[in-house]
Amino acid sequence: MSPDMTVHVIDDDEAMRDSVAFLLDIQGFGVKLYDSGPSFLKAVPSLVGGCILTDIRMPDMTGLELIRRLKADGVDLPVIVMTGHGDVPLAVEAMKAGVVDFIEKPFSHTALVSAVRAALVSRGERGADDTPEQARLDAQQKLADLSPRERDVLAGVVAGKANKAIAFELDISPRTVEIYRANLMAKTGARHIAQLMRIALAAGL
Repeated sequence: MSPDMTVHVIDDDEAMRDSVAFLLDIQGFGVKLYDSGPSFLKAVPSLVGGCILTDIRMPDMTGLELIRRLKADGVDLPVIVMTGHGDVPLAVEAMKAGVVDFIEKPFSHTALVSAVRAALVSRGERGADDTPEQARLDAQQKLADLSPRERDVLAGVVAGKANKAIAFELDISPRTVEIYRANLMAKTGARHIAQLMRIALAAGL
């Protein structure tokens, strides 16, 4: 198995590690398992490729702490975080720290495989033109056609707020927020909420 197809799975829940490993293995990915952030950090010097799939809530070192440590150490493997229900604010912080995607537990087989494949492709497509400035300009172009109200809703989404909270702050109904969120996805071309957040953060929102 090519190192570039290896998924490094970090989760303190043994059952979750084994389940994820099984799902990825049958899709042809190489899998390496770690029960904590510190145990993964010990293996970092020998890493040569692939991507990282880490839980966000772990006792010894949270996924967010791990991501910041990897960034500080110059480890540039793409990272996907696994979040639980209600962890959207943490997911937002992870996106700001540079993760490429997040998936919410319980996630489907399809969602997991799709996220991993996209992360591996993102690593392969990095090039000299993929600069922070170019990413900012591209993101701003995708947001150029948003209405003021759509931007207000996007700001709430990026802040990790639930639809009801956004609706209350903007004095509109939760159903209207859902419509605005659908418009945001359509106008930006985002396939899922993590991608929408990544566009917004790249644009400087």
